[in-house]
Amino acid sequence: MTDPNHPARNARRSGWGERALLLLILLGAAAIRIRGVGFGLPALNDPDEPLFVMIAIDMLRGGSLNPGWFGHPATLTFYALALVMLAVGGIGIASGRFAGVDAFVAAVYADPAILFVPARLFFVACGVLCVFLTWRLGRRLGGPRFGLLAAALLAANSIHVEYSQLIRTDVQASVFILLATLAALDILERGRLRDHAAAGAFVALGIATKWPAALIALNPLAAVLWRAAPRGPLLRPLATFGASAAATLLIVSPYLLLDHATVAQNLAGEARPLHPGATGGGFLANLDWYVRGPLLEAFGWLGLAAAAAGAVLALRSRHAVVAILPGVAALGIVICAQALVWERWLVPLLPFLALAAAGTIGTLANMLRRRLGRRPTGFEPVAALVLLVPMLAAAQAGYIERANDTRQAASAWIEANAPRGSTILVEHAAIDLIQRGWGVRFPLGSAGCIDARDALAGKISYGEVEKKRTGRAVVDLGHVAPERLASCRADFAILTHYDVYRADPQAFADQLRIYRMLAAGGRIRATFRPVPGERGGPVIRIVELRRS
Repeated sequence: MTDPNHPARNARRSGWGERALLLLILLGAAAIRIRGVGFGLPALNDPDEPLFVMIAIDMLRGGSLNPGWFGHPATLTFYALALVMLAVGGIGIASGRFAGVDAFVAAVYADPAILFVPARLFFVACGVLCVFLTWRLGRRLGGPRFGLLAAALLAANSIHVEYSQLIRTDVQASVFILLATLAALDILERGRLRDHAAAGAFVALGIATKWPAALIALNPLAAVLWRAAPRGPLLRPLATFGASAAATLLIVSPYLLLDHATVAQNLAGEARPLHPGATGGGFLANLDWYVRGPLLEAFGWLGLAAAAAGAVLALRSRHAVVAILPGVAALGIVICAQALVWERWLVPLLPFLALAAAGTIGTLANMLRRRLGRRPTGFEPVAALVLLVPMLAAAQAGYIERANDTRQAASAWIEANAPRGSTILVEHAAIDLIQRGWGVRFPLGSAGCIDARDALAGKISYGEVEKKRTGRAVVDLGHVAPERLASCRADFAILTHYDVYRADPQAFADQLRIYRMLAAGGRIRATFRPVPGERGGPVIRIVELRRS
């Protein structure tokens, strides 16, 4: 008979237990991210989601692999969206739901949920993959418990949950950042040429998704230099890494080179010193904003303290110092040094903060083990639970806020109070109002305000939007050409950006003047404000305009 306490049997039990817990964490991460994934629809609350989708639609309609926009650069995001569209449209056409490609595109413009829900689910999958890769990274650094703790902390992180539900580049880029870091560990531990090639490929895929991912190249480069010191080979590993990165980037995003003039134009447009509601205040002020704002909300005081302590403790690990810290520290420094502050810029750092917090728990468990002479039973699960409870509460609050957005509250007010036949001026993609039969006008830069129903029926392209936007940072009333303001006449205006400009009147005096010209003689009928844990979105004012 086999000894039940035999080491091999215990190892198998431990392995099955780890897999079961990992599966539970991944299922939990998926459930948290799938829940409420259709928030806002058919309205589009995030201003960038429709732009990403429109570019992908334009690529398919034009039969071109050139996105024509490289601001992020988001090339792989556009390709992924195009594949989702092909799958959804192909199934719809094959099943008879759509008569053809034109009918499918028209249906998407009339009801974005047809495409936006499947597309958002792709990014949910990217978010869950980040949780899995965080487990792998943690396991490599500190063993199974470390990996599971880090994965659980990322699974519950409210910022990561939110951006896993959005059609954006941040979570997708994080997948490649984590893969490049794992490849950097391979270089440090084994140093095979295929490890260098893999690292170069993952860095390139990250760059093709989001430009700042280039900084993660510091991880494999540091690993190469460490292995080469003092007498190891250097030129061949560096050449392999560089050639792999260059070749991969050229293959997956050739138009970065072929359309370099547009690349330069888009990058110049992204480098803005001011943005309503997101203007920074210098390195230290930005750091303070990130720490005391989104990070504190997502991790809680204990979680944030654990992450900070874990970052310091990581300095004792050669693997962390060489293969993780260079790229992660560079990302953090660059984010805080920017002229703007955006919560979403934190997304690539979240897996590493989860690893740091898990490291603190592991260190405390080891300290207790040395003091007690045995492993403290239940300490790590209890410590993880103490951190997870406020994090899950923050994720739940985020779910409630997204499900009860001020923009949807404004639409409900219009439905209940505005006379039928009224024309509504909006600053967000209020497709819910269009579906209910309201006349809707939307600001579009040099074009003034356009009829949203006609624009959607005509399947407006991103190229048309960009041409009429004429380089303006934001598509809203504040950036309408003054000579075209007469085209914005309506019965009611739902103002989503006015209060953001009003918070910084000196920087945005021109935009505020446009709003005041438009609203002159009108009256505010309703105001909807975000309430933490209850209602999300911007401050919205509904103004009944004076018709001249």
